[in-house]
Amino acid sequence: MDGQTLPKTALGSAAMANPRGWLRNAPFDLTLIVGVAAIALLSGGIVLVQPQLFPVILFIDLWLLGYQHVVSTFTRLTFDTESFRQHRFLVLGLPVIVLAVVLAGAWVAGAWILSTTYLYWQWFHYTRQSYGIERAYRRKVSGQVAGHPDLTRWALYLVPLWGILYRSYQSPETFLGIELKVLPVAGPVVFVAGLAALAALAAWGSQVVTALVRGERLQAHTLYVACHMVIFVVGYRLIEDINFGWLVVNVWHNAQYILFVWMFNNRRFREGVDPQARWLSFISQRRNWPLYFLVCLVLSTAVYFGLERFLRIIQSYSTLPLILIAYQAINFHHYLVDGMIWKLRKKPLQQTLGIEGQAS
Repeated sequence: MDGQTLPKTALGSAAMANPRGWLRNAPFDLTLIVGVAAIALLSGGIVLVQPQLFPVILFIDLWLLGYQHVVSTFTRLTFDTESFRQHRFLVLGLPVIVLAVVLAGAWVAGAWILSTTYLYWQWFHYTRQSYGIERAYRRKVSGQVAGHPDLTRWALYLVPLWGILYRSYQSPETFLGIELKVLPVAGPVVFVAGLAALAALAAWGSQVVTALVRGERLQAHTLYVACHMVIFVVGYRLIEDINFGWLVVNVWHNAQYILFVWMFNNRRFREGVDPQARWLSFISQRRNWPLYFLVCLVLSTAVYFGLERFLRIIQSYSTLPLILIAYQAINFHHYLVDGMIWKLRKKPLQQTLGIEGQAS
């Protein structure tokens, strides 16, 4: 995507049409950027003040956001015939492969291999999702975004890297109540990573301040990058407890994803109900957004709670942690699928999001 340009007239027209760089509009984008970050930070604040409420907040996060955010992916895979045909392997073949690998890992190494894989893979997945959304915001209005693309990229990755290295240095014995083994990381490595992250963040911040002093508009992209930094610093560095810190980043990631996928589906069917995808296009209309989220919530509740109930019944027949295996298989499948279907270099995805032809 780097190096793509538009004629000056096109750039000027795009800037005039969307000077703030909203992906959709101010109310939606401020909810996606600031509102979601505020909810995540509030969740972390609650459990820090009242640690005994962690199981309650975790349950609410998983039920209202976590499970629904996984189901949101399937609105792109199975809710209409064309999508199912296009992604048949991802729906029918890949889950079997992932489940087999997860089962084998748990059988050979034990539960710790699943929690360890989850710790590092979810960190990478969250970082990559946020980077992808940042790219979408940058592409929305070309030539007017504060912060050089390469410098912004370094800051976006170095801050989370600093965080996961610190978690490894802490070497917690458990994660979400499950045995954990982390990569050995020495204190000096964390220190150097912190210096690099803070240097990149300071350099990016200085470019933003310079742009604002010149009288340039504060854009959605700048707000998004700032929230990205705050969430990862708070979730991985300022909150010492690995579970409480993870909760902050998890709430942020889940809610962000749900809103982004709704926006994608809404834009995909912006011309109205499509006879070829009647149900999905109907619930994706702006006026039907409560129905869209209700459908996802009902489906996720039925699938996850039904699956958990079934696994608890058969657990007595197995020595393997069946619920953990099932949930992590779902998570890992989700990570793989997302890495395949949300690549911004794909022209159809760019066209649906309204960012085609823009420089990144």
